[in-house]
Amino acid sequence: MSKQENSADTTTTEAKFWDKVAKGYAKKPIDDEASYQKKLQITQGYLRPNMKVLEYGCGTGGTSLIHAPYVKHILATDISGEMIGIAKKKAKDAKVTNVDFQKASIDELSIPESSLDVVLGLSILHLLPNRQDAIKKTYSWLKPGGLFVTSTGCINDWSIAPLMKFVAPIGHFFGIFPAFFAFSKKDLINDFRTAGFEIQHEW
Repeated sequence: MSKQENSADTTTTEAKFWDKVAKGYAKKPIDDEASYQKKLQITQGYLRPNMKVLEYGCGTGGTSLIHAPYVKHILATDISGEMIGIAKKKAKDAKVTNVDFQKASIDELSIPESSLDVVLGLSILHLLPNRQDAIKKTYSWLKPGGLFVTSTGCINDWSIAPLMKFVAPIGHFFGIFPAFFAFSKKDLINDFRTAGFEIQHEW
């Protein structure tokens, strides 16, 4: 099996998991509302009305819809068709017209180089088997001076990391957990710098 075929199979498996949990995910309250609101506020400080934005791993679209009034256009994508369906309904109900929701993996996106002002990748990098490739693609899509806004779990820095690494594969096998990939904050910073990014803000 080729690398591309293996990636497609992984995406399909994970999409089925997120399709299954989509309705419950949409109803679930945000774990740390204060932290989420702070991140929204900081992000909006960088947004401008003429900006073109991509969000990958958008889930049910809440963050893109919140940011929509501050930018020209957002393309919001997710591998889960069920998640995207919920996001489209939210946009319709809220009468938001400058966000397009699309079912697609990062590998399936066809985006010209240096065409985006901002890319959002929130709570997603630890779910990707190829995060370094995703970060490099993100860098190539951004205009000079463009911004990548991301927040993700650096699981290797957590005190419960050994337990998670033991339990999570079992949970994934039984369809309880999604696949996740452990790394440290140091690893992630190195990935960003290797791709060409300069870090302007840490949460």
